[in-house]
Amino acid sequence: MKFGKYLTERRKTLPPKWADSCIDYVLLKNHVKQHVKPYGLTSSLPSSLEDKPFADVFLSRSSKLQAAVAEFFQLLDKEIDRFAALYEAECDDLAKRFESRGVVNGTGHDEGKSSANQMLQDLVKLEKYVFLNYTGITKILKKNDRHSGFRLSEHYILRLSTKPFYRSEELSLLKKRLIDEVSGTSSPLIHTPNPPLSPIVTDKGLSLPSSIGSQTQSRSWFPPASLLPQQKVLVTMTGPHGTDIIGAVLENLARYKCEIDDFVLSRLYHNVTFGCLIRLASENVDIFRDLAESARKWDATLFFDVQDATKGDPVGSSLEDAPYENRLKYTATVLNQNGLTSRFLHAWTRLLLDEKISVEKMTRLSASGAKLCSVEYRLSVPAEVDFDLFRATLFQMSSEHGTDVALQPNDVYRKHKRLVIFDMDSTLIQQEVIDEIAKHAGVVAEVAKITESAMNGEIDFKESLRRRVGLLKGTPASVLEHVKTQLTFTEGAHFLCRALKRLGFKLAVISGGFMPLALHVKNQLGLDYAFANQLKVSPDGQTLTGETVGPIVDGMRKAELLEVIAQAESVTPEQVIAVGDGANDLWMLAAAGLGIAFNAKPRVQKEARARINQTSLRNVLYLLGYTDDDAKQLAEM
Repeated sequence: MKFGKYLTERRKTLPPKWADSCIDYVLLKNHVKQHVKPYGLTSSLPSSLEDKPFADVFLSRSSKLQAAVAEFFQLLDKEIDRFAALYEAECDDLAKRFESRGVVNGTGHDEGKSSANQMLQDLVKLEKYVFLNYTGITKILKKNDRHSGFRLSEHYILRLSTKPFYRSEELSLLKKRLIDEVSGTSSPLIHTPNPPLSPIVTDKGLSLPSSIGSQTQSRSWFPPASLLPQQKVLVTMTGPHGTDIIGAVLENLARYKCEIDDFVLSRLYHNVTFGCLIRLASENVDIFRDLAESARKWDATLFFDVQDATKGDPVGSSLEDAPYENRLKYTATVLNQNGLTSRFLHAWTRLLLDEKISVEKMTRLSASGAKLCSVEYRLSVPAEVDFDLFRATLFQMSSEHGTDVALQPNDVYRKHKRLVIFDMDSTLIQQEVIDEIAKHAGVVAEVAKITESAMNGEIDFKESLRRRVGLLKGTPASVLEHVKTQLTFTEGAHFLCRALKRLGFKLAVISGGFMPLALHVKNQLGLDYAFANQLKVSPDGQTLTGETVGPIVDGMRKAELLEVIAQAESVTPEQVIAVGDGANDLWMLAAAGLGIAFNAKPRVQKEARARINQTSLRNVLYLLGYTDDDAKQLAEM
């Protein structure tokens, strides 16, 4: 609800005299809109003035702007004087009522408390009335600042500190005396031979419970929540002295006993913005004057937004989430080892805007001082987004720019992965081991053709394996030992596995290749598990028979083994990462909480939820949220 409309509705509920004395927010807003905004320093120039000398344009506009802003403050002064006059009259009336009550002339104890209770209710209403008007003042000052380009709010607020309604000292003293009297703790006007019972809040206000025996209840009392303002205010201070700014804000909040609902801090070099969502403990507005003085002391800029008391919570439970609550939360990891280009980042941001996806936070993952290679985005996604269509568009955009974007739900499982399952061929190692064996058997072309068809999903994996292994019949079994020496590990494989092990991960390789080579990779990389197909050899152990032994490790078998290892390690599928490149890895990638297609075939890239098309496996750490600084620390352990 716009504040002008809110204030208009509130005025209808006030006594006529109070309503007439409210500041005319609509009048002030219209003046800013009609007379300040057209000449504001932040407003664009009309086309008729674009060809004129800038100095002449500035002189003309600034003179009109100064007159309009001066008139604005004249109007505001008049509104404040009218409201302040009512406040002073009401304060005088309350003071006279307090001094002339019947309790002074011998009125009974209960009747005196009832009178004090009613006065306390009236005083709180006056405090809320003051705060309502003060809210209007701060909001219209902010609007004038925005449209004029002059930052005059802080200076004006400091001038307001001389006004009686601002300091409220007499009202605060009277409130304390009334609270003491209602609670029976220290009022000199009422004699209570026994310690009073704590008051009870009813729909008629405050009353004392009937005597029911106990006289040991606490003498201390604090106004109930219904009598406290609990007004929410968003306080933001920005400037070059980071920790001093934080300290200045917190010092003022402590002085006025404010409750902190939430805070947020951001830093750009030495410039810091510190924001707090607070609840006021009283209607005393001196806190705003003191905050303004602190901002001036530390060369900072102060903003504060008094939250409208409308239905619902205008800020929400988290400053980082506001105003994006009740939406799906995702993390997007953007990655290009050659550097993220402005063209890609613009296209990526344009896609987010088209889908009404909001960026809540951006974090650089690649090392500072080097190329900007990886950025993590926290996204707020509307529930109605068609994710299938969004992923298809994202895949096309990523392919055009040679840049990867991995989307993951931003939930607890993303931060607590515990098991990583790797494919072997073209993932942990650069070769396809059956092709390496085929070189020694003289059937490279035939095997490669079948391999390519299988990896692209054109033929069943079991059938392709049967055909390829059949071509190896008669090959010396010793060729497996020779192939071990020819294997080339993928860039970053050793680093990634070492880093993950230091982080406490369990690691496995599940391969459609062959067991002797999978065991070699397991030993070289320090993995915990290895599963692969077993080649059958002749009875004398000298040659390959062209057959396999035991269950075939195809795509479905890989997914089954993933679940078996996860159960053995007591982790859920959501805590598993799978990395592979071929069509027979799709089941495994789908079964894992995070399935990564690493330099994969086109079909696999389209179906996988995350892709890495960079040379190094080290980039997997980015998808887990680890920075280059984190990786460096892991390397030094």
